[in-house]
Amino acid sequence: MDLKLDFRSGIPIYVQIMDQIKNLIAAGELQPDEQLPTVRQLASDLRVNFNTVARAYRLLDESGLISTQHGRGTYILSPPAAEASERVRRQALHGLTRSYLAHAHRLGFSQAEVLEDLHRQIEGWKNGDPPEAEEFPR
Repeated sequence: MDLKLDFRSGIPIYVQIMDQIKNLIAAGELQPDEQLPTVRQLASDLRVNFNTVARAYRLLDESGLISTQHGRGTYILSPPAAEASERVRRQALHGLTRSYLAHAHRLGFSQAEVLEDLHRQIEGWKNGDPPEAEEFPR
């Protein structure tokens, strides 16, 4: 599982972990019954505090997306009902938008500049040139 954290974004690390796992579930990259790394393993991989990952997992568990089974591990649950799935998709979109705007703000762009670029990107998408993910400059 390849998660990328931005320690300067202002978005709490546990929220970034949750949002990325939600995105992976919504995109079908994490399948039902698939086992997630242990809290300790993911914390080590991401070089974050154990409690940060534990908080993200606990909140994902409470939202019904994953299940932590003591002694067995943490697994992706079966897809929620269509309504719940759409809610997860919307939450993922909200998180992506929030992250995008936070990065743009941090880089000093005005709202007008962001809207102009967004409209240009959407026009390209409408014309058959979908956007591709790029790393944000650091």
